[in-house]
Amino acid sequence: MRVSGSDLRLLQVFDAVVRHGGFAAAAGDLNVSQSTISNHMTALEERLGFVLCHRGRGGFRLTEKGRAAFDAARRLDKALQDFSTDVASVRGELSGELRIGILDAIASDPANHLAAAIAAFGAVAPNVTLAIAQERPQDMQQKVADGLYHCAIGSYRNRIDGIVYDRLYEERHSLYCGRGHEAFAAADAELTDARLATMPFVHRGYWREEDMLRELDWRVEATVHQIEPQLILIQSGRYVGLLPDHYAAQGVAEGTLRAIRPDEIGYTCVFELFSPANRRLSDVTAAFIETVKRVWASPQAR
Repeated sequence: MRVSGSDLRLLQVFDAVVRHGGFAAAAGDLNVSQSTISNHMTALEERLGFVLCHRGRGGFRLTEKGRAAFDAARRLDKALQDFSTDVASVRGELSGELRIGILDAIASDPANHLAAAIAAFGAVAPNVTLAIAQERPQDMQQKVADGLYHCAIGSYRNRIDGIVYDRLYEERHSLYCGRGHEAFAAADAELTDARLATMPFVHRGYWREEDMLRELDWRVEATVHQIEPQLILIQSGRYVGLLPDHYAAQGVAEGTLRAIRPDEIGYTCVFELFSPANRRLSDVTAAFIETVKRVWASPQAR
């Protein structure tokens, strides 16, 4: 299939339908009738040669081939954006879109200087549009390798091929409980390994350091994949769990959180800048990476 301009329009409609979960909402977003959306989707299915989605009383649902087509369409859209950025670079301009992946719960960390890096980058590349997405750690590296993000800042022990890793800073995690928990008013000496092992523990599903920490047999009764819901569960007074110290600092100051044996229980994770190793960096991406390294190396960042 050779992609034409009319195909790109059909793919834009397809993208809107998937993002909104149906034809009616997509029609409102694109300011066209629902019948127009239906005609465009039928035309795209005829063009591709397979059914993209099921629609009817059972609701909207992508087929397996439709999901694969949607993923391919998103990659095509990113490639077209990168083409525009590359052409601007040939003209000597820093413009286009820069896509950056980040983890959740990093804004409160004084060791994270991403805001300062963005400010410095804006001074040298004011015409670049930033697209910053919060991503799961287990997905971030592969999406950088695949080109969905131009670079990312995160932490993950398991490395993959096709990524360049530049160390930026460290983040300390400690064990916390909320006010109302049985451990909140107890002395650290009373909170032995055996006692902690009886307490409901909220586990971050992607983070294996928790499993190995002190070889405690954690009583896992809740699993999360972001830090904010983990904080909410700990604040409930029912669970103990590991949180970044900077993220828990406000709760500690307000008396709603308490660290448990912080000198003994916890771990440190390294945050790094991820960039692709097997693909030529655009001038925009190279300029941003250079800015990040310069900001983190500045005396103000130490």
